[in-house]
Order: sequence, then C-alpha cells, then structure tokens
Amino acid sequence: MNGFGSLVEPLGRLLAALAAALLTVVGALTENAGVADLLAGQSVFGLWEVGMGALLLYVGVYMLGYRQVWLGLRGAAN
Repeated sequence: MNGFGSLVEPLGRLLAALAAALLTVVGALTENAGVADLLAGQSVFGLWEVGMGALLLYVGVYMLGYRQVWLGLRGAAN
C-alpha cells in the first residue's frame, strides 16, 4: 500500500474533530443567544435559536465527536 492510504484515516479523524469542536462551540453560543432572546421576550426567534443550538450540539458532540472521532480512535487503538 502506498503512503497516502495511511494518511487518509488520521487526517479524516482530525478534520472530524475540528468540525465537532466548531459545531459544539457554535451550538453553545446559539443556545446562549436563544435563552437571552427568550428572556427578552422574543419567544419565536428564541425558541428557533434554542432548537438550532440543540441540533448543532447534538451533531457536534454526539454524531461527530463521539461516533466518528472517539469510537474511531478507540477502534484504532485495539
């Protein structure tokens, strides 16, 4: 096998880890903005932001962070 095959998997995990971190931070900031909007009385926009923040957190933490990166690293260690 050439050298590129051994680089693709760790590079993919690194990119997934970076995407997971970015989505998690953006999700947390969106949740915070949504709660602030809810407290300010803008209920429709605040609920939309809270829902989008929850979705971003789910994708960042669970779908990418846990399922792709964490389980991939554990599988590579075995």
